Amino acid sequence: MKCPFCGCDDTIVKDSRNADDDTAIRRRRECPECGSRFTTFERVQLRELIVIKKNGERTFFDRDKLYRSIELAVRKRPISAERVEKIVNSLQRGFESSGESEITTEAIGEAVMDALSRLDNIAYIRFASVYKDFKEIKDFEDFVETIDRLAKPASEIKTEESNHD
Repeated sequence: MKCPFCGCDDTIVKDSRNADDDTAIRRRRECPECGSRFTTFERVQLRELIVIKKNGERTFFDRDKLYRSIELAVRKRPISAERVEKIVNSLQRGFESSGESEITTEAIGEAVMDALSRLDNIAYIRFASVYKDFKEIKDFEDFVETIDRLAKPASEIKTEESNHD
């Protein structure tokens, strides 16, 4: 591993341990040239994923981008970084084990929305507002109304509908 500080090609592993629910190995390294220490993570990659964007452009799957988008949605919510990491690990593993080497941004967005809907409604709405490109307050209202409708038991919905008639 190349030293990020001085560029030396030969660094020494000082410590290794499992990380992220045993889905990665955390290695503490030291550079013999400059003495700097840094941490690296190794993850198993089942397959190289290609993301197909809405405009047809193809790019490599970026785990860090997925993490940042979820982290942004859960900002200032009672959700730990470890929980976000578990969600990202689960999503990535699901994409890689799907058998497909290409995945659309729509499929990624829907998978994230599904995970966030089970985690936290506010994070879910935040992510959806960007993913679904809400333009005005009515978009938010319609989306929240849909969430409320899905969360209510069917008997409550029928009672509300009969009261409106």
